[in-house]
Amino acid sequence: MPDALVAHAADHGHAHAHHPAHQHHFETMEQQAEAATLGMWIFLVTEVMFFGGLFMAYMLYRVWYPEAWAEGSRELDIRLGGLNTVVLIASSLTMAFGVRSAQTGKRMATVNWLLLTMALGLTFLVVKFFEYKHKYDLGHIPGANFHFEGAHADQVQIFLSLYFCMTGLHALHMIIGFGLMSVITWMAWKGRFSPEWYTPVEMSGLYWHFVDIVWIFLFPLLYLVDRAGHYQ
Repeated sequence: MPDALVAHAADHGHAHAHHPAHQHHFETMEQQAEAATLGMWIFLVTEVMFFGGLFMAYMLYRVWYPEAWAEGSRELDIRLGGLNTVVLIASSLTMAFGVRSAQTGKRMATVNWLLLTMALGLTFLVVKFFEYKHKYDLGHIPGANFHFEGAHADQVQIFLSLYFCMTGLHALHMIIGFGLMSVITWMAWKGRFSPEWYTPVEMSGLYWHFVDIVWIFLFPLLYLVDRAGHYQ
């Protein structure tokens, strides 16, 4: 009887062997993944509310000063903004491929797609740097040294203040995402992920897609104000 109990306990322990990434406070890996997904979505909702206040301020001022908003928007470089839009859309695609590679257990494919995603994110930041530098050279940085010769200089300064605030916070999120991707890529290189556990890749992908979506809203709101009427 004791031998039978020992054999039963061994079989029971083997049947319930834990995955190395399985945290003790979750009953199953599936429950752990669902909790992580729920937590990430809650975090993204708070980010939506964070950016939502800035979008609301933008809309109010645009209603109050439509001419100044159009004037200020035409000071932005639509070519650089359009380039960055293409870059971020491409980075969302590569991120999706990275998540899929992790799901199917393709280690090197996961690493390569994540590296490409990081390269595209870095490209976005470099382009944004040169765009900011151009504004600095023109004296379009809001503050004591602000210089603008248009008809609505004071209101255009408000527009540019929101522009730097919204795009600056977005760039900060991109920098955080770049750091996050660096860690995830290192983990992928070390073979930490498998078809049974790829949650960090998937969650970082959700964050990356969110940051990309924010830019999809920022680009038309900031760069395309009354452009059609201007070119007619």
